[in-house]
Amino acid sequence: MMILTDSWRAVMSLALVALAVSAAAEPVALSGTREWQLRNADGDAYRIMISEPQGELPYTGGYPVLYVLDANAYFASLHEAKRAQKAWRRALIVGIGYPGDEPLNFRRRSYDFSPPVPEERNDPPQGGQDKLLDFLANTVMPKVAAEYPVDPGQQSLYGHSFGGMFAVYAFFTRPGLFDHVVAASPSLWWHDRYLLAPEHHFSERVKAGDIDVTHASLALILAERDSPQEIQDAGALQRRLEPLSGHGLRASMTVIDGEDHMSLPFRIENRVLREVLTARRR
Repeated sequence: MMILTDSWRAVMSLALVALAVSAAAEPVALSGTREWQLRNADGDAYRIMISEPQGELPYTGGYPVLYVLDANAYFASLHEAKRAQKAWRRALIVGIGYPGDEPLNFRRRSYDFSPPVPEERNDPPQGGQDKLLDFLANTVMPKVAAEYPVDPGQQSLYGHSFGGMFAVYAFFTRPGLFDHVVAASPSLWWHDRYLLAPEHHFSERVKAGDIDVTHASLALILAERDSPQEIQDAGALQRRLEPLSGHGLRASMTVIDGEDHMSLPFRIENRVLREVLTARRR
């Protein structure tokens, strides 16, 4: 039998404490993910979070892809919702986030998701929405397509609040870049409802046959406790787009009971996945 002296007991106690501290310091990792750091044309860094597909390649020869804005806050729950359900596991989820652990980087997203404004109103800095779209179209999406076989007919975008506003802007101004867009509690009121102009231009081009919206969709999801104005604006947008259903566009609006503006994204992960992964171009 081994007899421990007081000094040995002290040494072993310190070792156990060190092991406990070391174990406690290890971060939680998400299985089935990877992360890249990419920079835009101005040298600004982004965290690109990848939820990798599982299972055989779909019969289309490519994986459907969902791009998620504000990924520091919303990527993890969408990733786990996808992994937990066999129907969604063959999808790629690509999160667009920012360096650091802050869930919502106020200054970066204020710039990335917004239109230009007069100088006297440009605090925090705004006006980067087209730069972000260029970054997605010219850097992120080609990188994803180089790493994975993707289905070019099933590329989707999801954003919440300011990110939802950006997603609607992308739908109107870059038709064909994303087949399906989900905008949760979008800030349609921003900058004197500036989205009305690109919406009108989009609708006229669809009616003229310049844009093919066959099988395209825009889903608006609101919280019951969003402001009455936000709910009213989203409903009005959905009604204005209804005439385009004859051209193939599917525009919908849903209000989720019992939720507010900030709780909504954590109630709708399955709805978001269903919206973008059950609709097909072919």
